Amino acid sequence: MSGIKWLLPILLLVILLSACGDKYEGDFSYNVQDFSYADHNGEKLSKSDLEGKFWVADFIFTNCTTVCPPMTANMAKLQDQLKEAGLEDVQLVSFSVDPKHDTHKIMKKYVKSRGGSLDNWHLLTGYKFDEIKQFSIKSFKSAVEKVADSNQVIHATSFFVVTPEGNAIKRYDGRKAENMKKIVEDIKSMK
Repeated sequence: MSGIKWLLPILLLVILLSACGDKYEGDFSYNVQDFSYADHNGEKLSKSDLEGKFWVADFIFTNCTTVCPPMTANMAKLQDQLKEAGLEDVQLVSFSVDPKHDTHKIMKKYVKSRGGSLDNWHLLTGYKFDEIKQFSIKSFKSAVEKVADSNQVIHATSFFVVTPEGNAIKRYDGRKAENMKKIVEDIKSMK
């Protein structure tokens, strides 16, 4: 009888602990490292400011001659589609991988020229290149490398969905416009 007396508390503990796991299922679960970087208005945005909200992250730079223009245009499309779906609380976060060149003013102009608004889109810069390189690797498992003898940077072309708890759980090819609808559908199904 004394063994049964302990069974109920142990069972309750197991149930409680299993409920403490990740709330959202994805293709992976990468804990986004803490950060606090200046946004397009020069105001600090940190991981804790995004807590409790879904957000979509990408890595871009304004001197990019290949993948960043379509990625930024697609992020603007995503912004419109999120609004149409009633998901205005989802935040968009673009990290510059060329912080030496990408000032707040340059980044604002770059996004606005591709149809984006700054209502829920944060353009981050003002850190050292090595800092964003390490952040990208540790948080999103994505390499960032300068191309020798040029102003170009190799970086991920993915859009990452990050949960309200701060875990990156899905990635989509940010160059493909058709993926924007999939991102909206996936976030909507998790809310």
